[in-house]
Order: sequence, then C-alpha cells, then structure tokens
Amino acid sequence: MSDVVNQAVEALNAKMDGGFDGTAKFVIVDEGSIIIDENGARAGDDDADVTLTADTDTFKAILDGEQNPTAAFMTGKLSVDGDMGAAMKLASVLA
Repeated sequence: MSDVVNQAVEALNAKMDGGFDGTAKFVIVDEGSIIIDENGARAGDDDADVTLTADTDTFKAILDGEQNPTAAFMTGKLSVDGDMGAAMKLASVLA
C-alpha cells in the first residue's frame, strides 16, 4: 500500500469514534483503497455498500476538513457508487 493510504487509514481511525454502521470503500486514484466498517478503517479492496472515489488532493482536503464531501460530490471531484444513504452516514461520522 502507498504512504498516502497508510496515512489516511491512521487519520480516519483517529477521526472516527468507533466504527461505521455498514461498509464503505474510499478509492484514492493511483494510490489504493481503504475499507471502513464496524472495526474502523484499514487498507483493503473488499466489496462495500458504497464506494467513494477521489484523487489524492480531494481526499486529503475532505479528511482535513478543508473540502465539504457534499460540495466535492456536486462539483464532480468525488464520485459515489452504491448506497447514497451510507455515504451520507459516513460523511456525518467523519465531520
């Protein structure tokens, strides 16, 4: 896994208070993917209820609180495939 994915896993686990009710996958273009579930975040490429895809800069900005996930989606910087309700729950967990 890339350094970007490893750092993101650490940041997500520090940011989340416990796990996530469902499964989500963040795909960071050209870096790898992260699975978020009831156990927290980890590097992986498992099937998930929702898959969110963004480039490295967009993902870091969302994680740092500099980019609103909804605004990123509306402007095409973040794509969502699957359960939109799970995506919204994840956004509130990470806020």
